[in-house]
Amino acid sequence: MKKSYAFKFLFVAFIGIHIPLIGILFFVLYSNHSISANSILIFSLVMTLFATAVTLLIINQLIRPIVVASKALNEYRMNRKVSILPSQYEDEAGLLMRNIQESIEESESFINEKQDLIYMISHDLRNFAGNPQGLAKLIIEENPSDSVKNMAELICESTDLQFRYIENFIKLLKQQDEIAKSSSVDKLIQIALILPAVKEQVSQLLAHKNIKLVSDITVDEAVLKIDAELLIQVLVNLISNAIKFSYAGSEISLCIFKEEERIVFIVSDNGIGFDQTQIEEMFKKFTKMGKLGTANETSTGIGLYLCKKIIDKNGGKLSAISLGRNRGATFTIVFEKETIFNAASF
Repeated sequence: MKKSYAFKFLFVAFIGIHIPLIGILFFVLYSNHSISANSILIFSLVMTLFATAVTLLIINQLIRPIVVASKALNEYRMNRKVSILPSQYEDEAGLLMRNIQESIEESESFINEKQDLIYMISHDLRNFAGNPQGLAKLIIEENPSDSVKNMAELICESTDLQFRYIENFIKLLKQQDEIAKSSSVDKLIQIALILPAVKEQVSQLLAHKNIKLVSDITVDEAVLKIDAELLIQVLVNLISNAIKFSYAGSEISLCIFKEEERIVFIVSDNGIGFDQTQIEEMFKKFTKMGKLGTANETSTGIGLYLCKKIIDKNGGKLSAISLGRNRGATFTIVFEKETIFNAASF
């Protein structure tokens, strides 16, 4: 029975059913006094309640390994937290926990090895791309003919493009790792402290294109699952994206407000906008929708993908809408059913 999980349940069920019957038989057969019907009824009810309590207690202990295994697996899926499962059980439940433990450890080892390998390959690719670029620059310094110089400049442009792709790839890996490790527990986010941090990171981009950032914040604090650093990163990415596709001298707005039980973040601009048919493609990794900004700024193709990944991981929803070309764009983040604090409530 020690090694059979199913037999343990059957044995407990058998004992639980028969305890009242056995008790009643002993009570009737060995009682020294005459037994009334009421006495038998009361004794039967007492024995039934006792048997039920004992059965539930034992079953609770039996299912505990499954509960522990389920919690450990969920912790790893949600927070990438590696738990140490008990190994003293020898039945099917123990085998399940050992398999889960080994799977988690193998998965974690595979993720770490994959990232190390990709970082190493990316580093080597930079060296390989840097060699022809260095040679091309030497050729340009030698004052060659125009045709040779044009070829060397094309090589430099090509390798610059390779460098940007590799850097974006490494950035994607690092951001995905941060997202995976982020904790999805409730946190008190100080909105009043987030806004200055966001403005500081986009100030140079705003000044370069003479764009004004207008903010309308009616929420001071909110309890959300997202880390403050990740929320800042998302807002910075959305505002930077709005700056890239806005015209010089225009205006971008950031609104944060409460709507029933939701907290809403909206970043909107009056820039080049997009077609509604492009929304699904827009949030894909290394999207083919990447295009130059209004001042010929390049696009990494991962900014909006990372924003959506972060928001989805932390219980929110990110959506985008535009009325069409040159009619601006609006990006909306919604966190449902969170505890929100307003300045007026203090």
